Amino acid sequence: MAINEYEQELAILEQEEGEIQFSAFTSEMALTVGMMLYEEVKRRGKAVVIHIARNQQCLFHLAMEGTAIDNADWVRRKSNVVHHFGKSSYHVGTKLRQQGKTLENKYGFALRDYADHGGAFPLIIKDVGPVGTIAVSGLPQKEDHELVVSVLRNYLAELNGVATRV
Repeated sequence: MAINEYEQELAILEQEEGEIQFSAFTSEMALTVGMMLYEEVKRRGKAVVIHIARNQQCLFHLAMEGTAIDNADWVRRKSNVVHHFGKSSYHVGTKLRQQGKTLENKYGFALRDYADHGGAFPLIIKDVGPVGTIAVSGLPQKEDHELVVSVLRNYLAELNGVATRV
């Protein structure tokens, strides 16, 4: 990616994190979002692990047929990045790639516990900040990220009474 491409991508990622915020996030909302993710992945004929946590308490977890235990570990590692930085794992990874750095050489993070690949998005409460993660693993990293973003946008649109799908 060229420098301008990184900057454009980072601007989009900042915008997503600014827009995709909740006034509250309940267990029932986690179930709905988790099932929306499941239905979208199933519609595509793919398989992922889905994990939604608030304050590190698991509210929803599903390993679809065709996934492996590695996918659950990727979800854990990507979520750890979101917990630490308060930004999507794809955002953190894109910023590091722009700088020519890694989690390991910039922050000393063990790659067995952290992954800056796309797929984990911060669960952000307006006027509070990040309180959890919504993560998937099983697709290429950009697709993992875009899946979460598109489903969250659709969910928020439905909450706000907007009938169209993004």
